[in-house]
Amino acid sequence: MRGYPVNLRKSEGFLVVSFPDVPEAHTQGVDRVEALAMAKEALELSMEFYFDDQRPVPMPSKPKRGQAVVVLSPSVAAKVLLLHEMLRQKVRPIDLARRLGTTKQEVNRLTNLRHPTKIDRIDAALRALGKRLYLDAA
Repeated sequence: MRGYPVNLRKSEGFLVVSFPDVPEAHTQGVDRVEALAMAKEALELSMEFYFDDQRPVPMPSKPKRGQAVVVLSPSVAAKVLLLHEMLRQKVRPIDLARRLGTTKQEVNRLTNLRHPTKIDRIDAALRALGKRLYLDAA
């Protein structure tokens, strides 16, 4: 998954951050470094709304030339892909739990952004949905 483009604009001595693809994510910083560090946290926190509501997280658009991007951590990106596939296939957590031979609670943890999850478990869940997880070191 590529990074999410970031809009940065100056306002009252701060750099205000917004995301064209995730309108819920906003933050600010005193300089570019701080603003981009805060941007990653704001982006991941705003994604919880999508997970809580069981709706697809918007995928990142292609950034404009020179536009800053925020890259999700691998586990968050994998959980976003898992949620998308579950929604696309209309697979409930209990259904995925049966496919994995586990409990609904474990599947709920797989789709909880605050719960630390081994990437191998997310990969297993995606495989149970007929998908594979690929990581690319670009």
